[in-house]
Amino acid sequence: MTRFKSVSEEGDCLLCSNPAVPFRVVDGVQYFECDACDFIFADPALIAAIDAGESPREYDEDYWRSELESARDRSFGSSLARVGEALLYCAVPVRKFIDIGTGPGFLLDAVDRYLPTSSSSFYGVEKFPPDPEFRSRHANYLCGDLGDMGMTFECGVCVEVVEHLTPAMVASLATSLRKVAAPGSLFLFNTGLTDYVRNEDPGYLDPFHRGHITCWSESAARRMFEPLGFRVLPLRGKTWAFVVEVPSDDPRQQMPLADRIWSAPQANLDLLTDSEMGSVMHILARESARAYQ
Repeated sequence: MTRFKSVSEEGDCLLCSNPAVPFRVVDGVQYFECDACDFIFADPALIAAIDAGESPREYDEDYWRSELESARDRSFGSSLARVGEALLYCAVPVRKFIDIGTGPGFLLDAVDRYLPTSSSSFYGVEKFPPDPEFRSRHANYLCGDLGDMGMTFECGVCVEVVEHLTPAMVASLATSLRKVAAPGSLFLFNTGLTDYVRNEDPGYLDPFHRGHITCWSESAARRMFEPLGFRVLPLRGKTWAFVVEVPSDDPRQQMPLADRIWSAPQANLDLLTDSEMGSVMHILARESARAYQ
C-alpha cells in the first residue's frame, strides 16, 4: 500500500462526527483524537483505502511467519488468562467459547494443552486465515465470518484484533457477534485503549508494521455495541481491555465484574478445572482478575 502522509489539521471523528484534532504522527501517518467519544484513528484517507480493500500490511506468508512467535507467546501466556477471566465474569453457564479473530489458532492449542478435558467446548474463527501449514490443527479451528458460524456462544475473547480494524469493520464484527451471542453471553476484548496509548505505550500506534490503525475506549465501544443490544463494561485497572455482554435477568449480571469471580456458574468453574491439569487455569483466571484492581 502507498504510505500516506496526512496534511489534514482537523476533521470530523469517524465515530461521532464531532471535531477531531491531530494526536500524533506515526511513520508519516497523522492520527487524530476525538474528545467527545474518546477515539483515536489514523488518517481518514488511510481508513477509507482500507475499507476499499487495500491493506497497510499484506497478510501474506511473510506476515504470518513474523507473527507466529508473538502469537504463540501471547496464546500460551496472557491470552490464556483472558480466557479464564472471561469464564469467571460470565454470568451464565458456558457451553461454547469462541476466540474471535483467532489468527493461526494458537490459543486453541494452548487450551488443548491446559484444559484437554474440555477442549472441545472451545472454538476459534478467522476470516483471513494463514495457509494451512501455519494454522492450528484443532478440530474447532474455523475459517470464515463469525456471523456465518451457525451456532451460538455464551462466552469468548477477541485478542489484539480491533486495533487493526476500521470503524466500519468493527461495526460489521459487532453485528456478526450479535448473531452468535447467546442470552446473557459475555465477550472480553483485549486491545490497547486510549489511556494505554496516552500514558503507557505510545508505540502501540503503528500503521504499517503492526497494522494498528485505531485505538478504542469504553465510550467509543459503546457507540458500536450498545445500539445492537450489548452492554459495554470496563475492567477496572486494565487499560487494555473491555467487556461486552448481552443483558439478561440473571442476578449475577447486576454484580461488578470484579465480584463475579467468586460466584461464577459451576459449569464455568468445571471448564477451568481439568482432570489432567488440575486447577491451574482457575487459579490463573482468579488471580489475573484480581491483579490490577
